[in-house]
Amino acid sequence: MSDEKHSTEEQGELSRRDFVAMGIAAGIVAASGTASAADMPVTEKDVDIKTPDGTCNAAFIHPTTGAHPGVIIWADAFGLRPVLREMGRSLAKEGYSVLVPNPFYRVVRDAGLDPRTFDFGNTTDRAKLGPLMGSINAAGAAEKDALAFVAWLDQQKEVNKDKKIGTQGYCMGGPLVMRTAAASPRIGAGGSFHGGGLVTDQPNSPHLLAPKIHARMYFGVAKNDDERQPDAKDKLKAAMADAKVPAEIEVYPSQHGWCMSDFTAPPTPIYDKAQAERAWGKLLALYKAGLA
Repeated sequence: MSDEKHSTEEQGELSRRDFVAMGIAAGIVAASGTASAADMPVTEKDVDIKTPDGTCNAAFIHPTTGAHPGVIIWADAFGLRPVLREMGRSLAKEGYSVLVPNPFYRVVRDAGLDPRTFDFGNTTDRAKLGPLMGSINAAGAAEKDALAFVAWLDQQKEVNKDKKIGTQGYCMGGPLVMRTAAASPRIGAGGSFHGGGLVTDQPNSPHLLAPKIHARMYFGVAKNDDERQPDAKDKLKAAMADAKVPAEIEVYPSQHGWCMSDFTAPPTPIYDKAQAERAWGKLLALYKAGLA
């Protein structure tokens, strides 16, 4: 494994909660059965990226030839694992050079968590999540990582530096998308799917970052998250509108974590294939519009 490594750029008028432990589900758009028929040959490799806080291990997946827009995928609370790599491959086949970092590198290179066997009713299992999530949710951690990831992508020959960079996240990754978009004007599009804690009553609430965002945004909200916090989508919409950030916010008829194809543990699997495919289509449309 090798070590691989602002001026504010106005794009103008481009026309749950803090992770409730018993309600969180992993999140990622399903890589299988996606809405697109794209099938570019892709190359995948493991990389190490230097950050201000250490060395982050990640998967870098890109079309085998050419230079393409970069994308950063923020994982859910279960971290970098096979299904995230699979999703990165699907996105690379669409013509993107995708970085899937381990968000918990400050603590461990491999969290070793599997949502198919994880028991949210077990206190021992739940206790594993606190230190992991705390490491990336610490003040300034996501912003430092985001800038390091953007800089690393811009050094890769497989990334088209003339195109904007996209970012997407699931569950705990939703707020990280917002922090990434606010940290760098290189971000042209950001998608949050069943993101947790997008709107809080704290002074560091992600929705308050809207004035710093210069990207198109999409927010897919889970039905049960909306039921728990029905005013969140309205506050989010108002924040984006006031900051003139082009944003679409939709409530899906699915449970928190519906995009994650390995969240299938009994007694009630959360993964919703049809709605995951719908979310995937929204993501591709977002990137097509925002990464010009």
